[in-house]
Amino acid sequence: MSRMAVCGLINVETTLRVEGFPLDYSPVRYPFFGIDSSVSGVGYNLALALTTLGDEVRLFSLIGADQAGFLVRRVLQQQEIADANVLDRDTPTAQSVVLYDANGRRMIFTDLKAMQEQVYPTAPFIASLPGCELAVLCNINFARPLLALARAAGVPVATDVHAIHDLEDDYNRDYMAAANILFMSHERLPCAPEAWARRVLARYGPDILVIGLGAAGALLAVAADNYVGRVPAVAVRPVVSTVGAGDALFASFCHFYGRDGDPYGALRRAVVFAGHKIGARGGAAGFLTEPALNLLFKQDGG
Repeated sequence: MSRMAVCGLINVETTLRVEGFPLDYSPVRYPFFGIDSSVSGVGYNLALALTTLGDEVRLFSLIGADQAGFLVRRVLQQQEIADANVLDRDTPTAQSVVLYDANGRRMIFTDLKAMQEQVYPTAPFIASLPGCELAVLCNINFARPLLALARAAGVPVATDVHAIHDLEDDYNRDYMAAANILFMSHERLPCAPEAWARRVLARYGPDILVIGLGAAGALLAVAADNYVGRVPAVAVRPVVSTVGAGDALFASFCHFYGRDGDPYGALRRAVVFAGHKIGARGGAAGFLTEPALNLLFKQDGG
């Protein structure tokens, strides 16, 4: 078991199954059992995935003092994720709507409300860092000041900047500069992932870089070994929705790397974890325990 400090967004997510994209106009539709609402958001998804894998999670986030916030706290308690550092703010809890089709494609609408203008107090975070293997800090504004605090405390920073296309991206530059472990998506890259990986390593110097490649798996770059290579995806079960797949890949990698320090083995297991996750609806659904994941990994020849 590892101890992880996780800071990121929590929101209430509504998923809607659609027939396909683009969506044809119709004034009323009745997708029976096609609409679900649940607690999600990158911070919650990571915390739940890590908890399910057996880690001790110290979760830091901001929610509203509203009905959605009440739901968040109830779900955190049900999942046995401590909510002492999930703080109320005088703004509504963030919400999202996710449309997904039978091929697993998704379109995400995220309403952050006023969360980007909020500030997380530093004292609780600093007090919780001793003993943490990793500080898993999402690219939400209220996590930004925590990057330097984790580095100053000697706790490695893991972060995911998601879909990015510019090395000098104003919003994400701080996160990329602070990261020891840096994740991102291939979806908007301006060149081949291998070429992009070398640019990122030269510009920011993370110890480890992972680029999620969707159905093609993931690319791993390990600076100390001068290694850049791919890990193929694993088809564990039929795809329902790809929402949250990147969070699953990131969380599982952090779990195994935080425990074993082996980036190669961590990513091989992470693609299996993500491959299983996308057989479920919702960003926070479909997470495996470590014993269940290890069984699938062995069945796949790992």
